[in-house]
Amino acid sequence: MTPDPATSGSAGATTTPPGGPAVPPTGRARFGWPVYAWGLWDWGSAAFNAVITTFVFSVYITSDDFGPNADTNLGWALAGAGLLVAVFAPITGQRADRSGRRGFWLGVNTMLVVAVSAALFLVQPSEDYLWLGLVLLASGNIFFEFASVNYNAMLNEISTPRTVGRVSGLGWGLGYIGGIVLLLVVYFGLINPEVGLFGITSENGMDVRVSMLVCAVWTLVFSLPVLITLRDDKAERTPRGPRVGIAASYRHLFAMVRDLWRTDRNTVRFLLASAVFRDGLAGVFTFGGVLAAGTFGFSAGGVIIFGVAANVVAGLATIGFGVLDDRLGPKRVIVFALVCMMIAGVAIFFLHAGGSTIFWIFGLMLAVFVGPAQSASRTFLARLIPEGHEGQVFGLYATTGRAVSFLAPAAWSISIAIGAAVTGVADGDDAQYWGILGILLVLLAGLLLLLPVRSQVREDSALAHHA
Repeated sequence: MTPDPATSGSAGATTTPPGGPAVPPTGRARFGWPVYAWGLWDWGSAAFNAVITTFVFSVYITSDDFGPNADTNLGWALAGAGLLVAVFAPITGQRADRSGRRGFWLGVNTMLVVAVSAALFLVQPSEDYLWLGLVLLASGNIFFEFASVNYNAMLNEISTPRTVGRVSGLGWGLGYIGGIVLLLVVYFGLINPEVGLFGITSENGMDVRVSMLVCAVWTLVFSLPVLITLRDDKAERTPRGPRVGIAASYRHLFAMVRDLWRTDRNTVRFLLASAVFRDGLAGVFTFGGVLAAGTFGFSAGGVIIFGVAANVVAGLATIGFGVLDDRLGPKRVIVFALVCMMIAGVAIFFLHAGGSTIFWIFGLMLAVFVGPAQSASRTFLARLIPEGHEGQVFGLYATTGRAVSFLAPAAWSISIAIGAAVTGVADGDDAQYWGILGILLVLLAGLLLLLPVRSQVREDSALAHHA
């Protein structure tokens, strides 16, 4: 993997304007059914990522019915899942690249997510079912991340340098909106009413358990378009040869990382920078609800309403910012988004005494820029990957993200402790608003690491070949 020049005088070569994306001299943007089919996977998979993991099942499994240590055990289960993803994501992507069966493995892992989602129906509200629920939830997270590696790797197959920003933004935005649409369906149709659809009640946890079946069907239905439309090209499949063991896969992976460091440190620097600022972005949503309730006095229902509004705003903004990604380049979008988020965060810190109105204004401003930064990060990396290495490099993208996932939570907690010491309050909850400074510090560190990284399209990338 040797780096190509950012500019070239040869015919048909991609060129990189200063600070912007490479623009092919010829080529027509593609934006048809395959793009929408690909984006619908994000809409469907949000059932697991948003509804199950974030809003519904994780809350259910940590309720009093599952014993006094359920929340702690949930943390350990998800930490174990994250470790396995970090270890195995690059080699699962590598094997999909090598076999030419990226679509097949997307389908396998997606169906495993569907199966796990349906199996969560079996988890009754009893301490006896705690570990069944935790193992299923952790397994689903692993399969979801493995599927996401192959899904992200498909981005270069369906886009060009002129459309990659809009394509990525469409998928990411549909994920935000799809998750919220399904959350509203299950919350108001099954969970919130005393008697929900089909006469379902909360007795024996049936409202949540049936919601898991709805999530399984949702994921299945909206995953089928991409699995049917973007089938693997039989001509690109490698002949079935001797099985490559885990050790050999890691040797190949380490050799690729060494080669990247020697020949293309720009990509390595981006992987590091994106890992840091992506953890800060995750922290915004992780602790946003906590901040709304603890500092700004939102009720439980108010937090849900704000969460719905934030996700819809994030989804629409992500789709819209995809156009700017294509026109200005992903680096400018990320830098602009991170700067605006830091301005909003500083306003929340200094104006926290202003009550819920302040959080509605600046909290939604934070939400506006989270999605565009995440989507542009994906397109930034897509432009840097040589053709045939997409799965492996996006696997590294997942690994680096997992490796620093402690940054935002640690910065949040440390900042609150510092705030309590500075202000002299006895209860750390009274200094909770200081936690936003920790998240902003992580975003700032990611921004500073990003600034020296060059934005370009490699001439040996699939994107360049599709121009």
